[in-house]
Amino acid sequence: MDDVFKALADPTRRALLDALQERDGQSLSALEAAHGMSRFGVAKHLRVLEAAGLVVARKHGRERLHFLNTLPIAQIYDRWVSRFAAPWAEALVHLKSELETTVQKVFEIYIKASPERIWFALTDPDERAKYQFGLLFSPEFRAGEPYTAAGGGRTIVSGETLEYDPPKRLVQSYNAHWTPGVAAYAPSKVTLEIEPIGDSCRLTVVHDMLPEGANPELYGGWPMILSGLKTLVETGELLTTPGSIRWGHGENAP
Repeated sequence: MDDVFKALADPTRRALLDALQERDGQSLSALEAAHGMSRFGVAKHLRVLEAAGLVVARKHGRERLHFLNTLPIAQIYDRWVSRFAAPWAEALVHLKSELETTVQKVFEIYIKASPERIWFALTDPDERAKYQFGLLFSPEFRAGEPYTAAGGGRTIVSGETLEYDPPKRLVQSYNAHWTPGVAAYAPSKVTLEIEPIGDSCRLTVVHDMLPEGANPELYGGWPMILSGLKTLVETGELLTTPGSIRWGHGENAP
């Protein structure tokens, strides 16, 4: 968390995060042109933001695009804002909660566990229900087969498993049903990738095929879900944040 605060202390880096919040998935050249800085200067700040987990870079053709990762901001919110209601943290809340209008969202977290353990937590219905709002996924995930996630006596999410490559990669289409507003959107796509890093793993979630101006409810729950997953896998315990509350106990969306 020290790296996050250090990264946020610099106004130029905050400006870069603001730029990605306004339009996610920007290249180094685009960020350089928008801020009137040298390519080296922008790249240096981006490296600090990536090291803090606030920015995730992904290759797209010949370009390397940069995405805002809101998970560290959510963790700061959970630890400091919700617990102490400190006014000085309001600027951080805005980065997490303002409406976003991009077509792809990327979330990244590091978990001290084996790929197999994380894969089990992602694909076992009972395990997943513990950190994803109590939703029960069925049937067993298989490539080319449909799935549903039920809660409160009705279908909350449905889709099809597009790729199933244990313990590395799970790709699924994603149809939201929890409110008429989100149900009106066309299906999006969720990709979960597990990459071993030393004695830990990096779990990356890419939620794409989102329409411009999509309701943030479609993707805004991932920081809570991933925080709950990390806590469960590393400690065996459940979070007491909204991300761990079972369906039907006040939470409305995954």
